[in-house]
Amino acid sequence: MKIEAGCLPGIYEISFTSHQDHRGSFTRIYDQEMFEKHGLQSHWVQENRSYTQKKGTIRGLHLQFPPFAETKMVRVSKGAIWDVFVDLRKGSSTFAQWGACLLQEDIDKMLYIPKGFAHGFCTLTDHCEVIYKVDNYYSPSHEGGILWNDPDLGIVWPHTFPVLSRKDEKALSLKEFIKRYEGITL
Repeated sequence: MKIEAGCLPGIYEISFTSHQDHRGSFTRIYDQEMFEKHGLQSHWVQENRSYTQKKGTIRGLHLQFPPFAETKMVRVSKGAIWDVFVDLRKGSSTFAQWGACLLQEDIDKMLYIPKGFAHGFCTLTDHCEVIYKVDNYYSPSHEGGILWNDPDLGIVWPHTFPVLSRKDEKALSLKEFIKRYEGITL
């Protein structure tokens, strides 16, 4: 397992090493000791599965406000996604900046996204399965979202006319989010 800093402070790309032989393969997905050595969250309270049928579906950009803000560890077990994260931490030097990472089933990699980031992804194949661990419990009254195609963010998505949920279509613009919350205070 290899843990490397990502393109924004607090983001980490975690690569696995698969050991293969005539029977198949073995891959360690999580190692608490290694996470602790890197100063990363290692207490997970939920593991979630997201299944998406159609290529070109965007889920996000989602977030949880304190005290239910959450760190996520995201990986793809089937298919491929363009995973996107936006820094919304109040006072961060990279506030309102975004980054992205390709995650797919045949690349042994996952993404660590700390509290204070909005998160979303676009499916690049049909029948995608995303597995993610979180370090806090889901609270519907603390959820929020940023509009996936907000021009102030300028996120480059692989699909211009994606399949969206009604909730994601009505998410706040970045300007509305800043006016209402200023940012996420952790």
